[in-house]
Amino acid sequence: MLDLLVRGRIEVEGRLVDASNATLFCGISLDGVSAKCVYKPVRGERPLWDFPDGTLAGREVSAYLISEASGLGVVPPTVLRAGPFGSGMVQLWVETAEQDLVDIVAEGDVPSGWRAVLHAHDRFGDPAVLVHSDHERVALMSAFDVVVNNADRKGGHVLHAVDGSVFGVDHGICLHVEDKLRTVLWGWSGEPLPGAAVEGLRRLRSALDGSVGEGLHEHLTRGEVRALVERTEKLIVAGVYPAPSSDWPSIPWPAF
Repeated sequence: MLDLLVRGRIEVEGRLVDASNATLFCGISLDGVSAKCVYKPVRGERPLWDFPDGTLAGREVSAYLISEASGLGVVPPTVLRAGPFGSGMVQLWVETAEQDLVDIVAEGDVPSGWRAVLHAHDRFGDPAVLVHSDHERVALMSAFDVVVNNADRKGGHVLHAVDGSVFGVDHGICLHVEDKLRTVLWGWSGEPLPGAAVEGLRRLRSALDGSVGEGLHEHLTRGEVRALVERTEKLIVAGVYPAPSSDWPSIPWPAF
């Protein structure tokens, strides 16, 4: 898939109009192999005052490199390459199942196998609860979000693939040096990290001293890479999921 994404011919088929930055739905093909992908050209990025360094595309690629280095595998294959509108992020498209992994349900009606996050209101203004699936892959994504300092984990960014896999997308505003964690995946706060998450964090920490760390410097500042190392070490030592901070909004808005 990476070879296809790096060398394949991209043909733009449409635009995802709900995205805040230019996000194009494309076909990609190489030597008789074809797939769908998302292409986000750098020239279509809206500048963010609190993320002045690098590009959003570079942060998306960094999130993929971190996901792979840890072995958590929660980000679809993602590369930075030239495209029809210049350099940009190209990511394999994930075909999703009908069942969402984040939802809003009636107050007092949290389904079995789901975790309540916070009281909210539905689109009619009635009392409701924001919930997410108690899924082992979602739990790993929650740990991943802590180390990448994900500032925008919306419900719509958690994809339930048709084969049962779980992936996270839209990592353009991650990896800041300051704490900015905003996520809908707070259901495990204060609970021990699963063994697979701890193992993945240790693998990541080791990789950051080698080629993975060097590769991240192509997209991030040295301070951002250093902060990633510190967050990883801190989470390994703590061994538990953190609680939401009272210093900034802990849930992105809109939540979906």
